[in-house]
Amino acid sequence: MRLMVNICDKIPNYPAVRALADHPDIWCTVGAHPHEAKDHTDLAAQILIDFAADPRVVGIGECGLDFHYDLSPREIQAAVFRQHIVAARETGLPLVVHTRQADQVMGEILEAEHAKAPSPADALLHVGRGTGGAVRRVGAWFSVSGIATFKAAEDVRAVVREMPADRIIVETDCPYLAPVPHRGRRNEPAYLPDVLVKLAEIRGWSRDEAEQRTEDAFFKLFQRISRP
Repeated sequence: MRLMVNICDKIPNYPAVRALADHPDIWCTVGAHPHEAKDHTDLAAQILIDFAADPRVVGIGECGLDFHYDLSPREIQAAVFRQHIVAARETGLPLVVHTRQADQVMGEILEAEHAKAPSPADALLHVGRGTGGAVRRVGAWFSVSGIATFKAAEDVRAVVREMPADRIIVETDCPYLAPVPHRGRRNEPAYLPDVLVKLAEIRGWSRDEAEQRTEDAFFKLFQRISRP
């Protein structure tokens, strides 16, 4: 692995996330995960836009909706998510989206916001259980994690098979979802080759083809990052 994007989960953590991006091979995003939305009720799109003026910031998020844990009230999750969408629209940076058991509402919000003002920005979604509808409805990009290697995750693999071949990247989602054969351990970027091998198997690609396709997609999505 030659480079990576470090994902921000809440604004108070942004300085630490950004500090890592001082490394020449690390970039970052800025945003608030839906679990943290309750602590970001006053988050305005302009705050995100101001942070995104930094060229080391390459995406807006992680943001979205999580109706599985409901650690923040749903209406607050939706309101905070909409601020991220506005910021992505204004900056042209990709929106890094988390959605869990919120597929219908997620699609409705994205479609409604797009109808207000079509955005040049793209949306990147985790591929997990319950993302199939969102995949079909919003024309997003997709990140495949270790969950695709789990024996019981055939529903996830089915979604991976349907994704546009030129819009797939791989992710850790660390410290969670370590791929087989590391399942149960703290996840880390060193395990990404196992995800890549599974992706190749699911799509019927060689490992080299999977590596080339995901690398091409990465640079097409995160356009602030210059290809080496």
